[in-house]
Amino acid sequence: MKRVFAIAASSLALLLGSAPAGAVIVTYNVSLSGLQSVPANLSTAFGAGGVATAAHIHCCVATNANGPVVIPFTGFPSLTSGTYINTFAGVSAATITGIEAGLAYINIHNAVFPAGEIRGDILAVSPVPEPESAALMLAGLALLGVCGRRRARAR
Repeated sequence: MKRVFAIAASSLALLLGSAPAGAVIVTYNVSLSGLQSVPANLSTAFGAGGVATAAHIHCCVATNANGPVVIPFTGFPSLTSGTYINTFAGVSAATITGIEAGLAYINIHNAVFPAGEIRGDILAVSPVPEPESAALMLAGLALLGVCGRRRARAR
């Protein structure tokens, strides 16, 4: 009976002590320029080019190669400068993996450079730690250690 109570109490403590899983937010930093286009061009634009005709994310290729469009920027302004903010839904796991691995880039096209005026690799700024996962793992290891000690003493 004591053993069942100890297991139930430990399980309850782990359940109450752990935080619910949450989404991990990763921030990316992208600098765009004509020199990063493949092939490179001499556009002096940066961050925003001439009147944009298209913009999107390409993935999953090396930084010196061209890849397929995987995420179109819907509603991208056809201006010479500005800010674009969007939340993308329905992105495939393979695309997310490619972005996280640094194998994706943003490309903005215009009439003068239809293959892409400016381009920038998508690189993570810094990883976001998951303290809840580490705490739960440590609690589980501690519980295993306690159970192992009790078994050793019982023998």
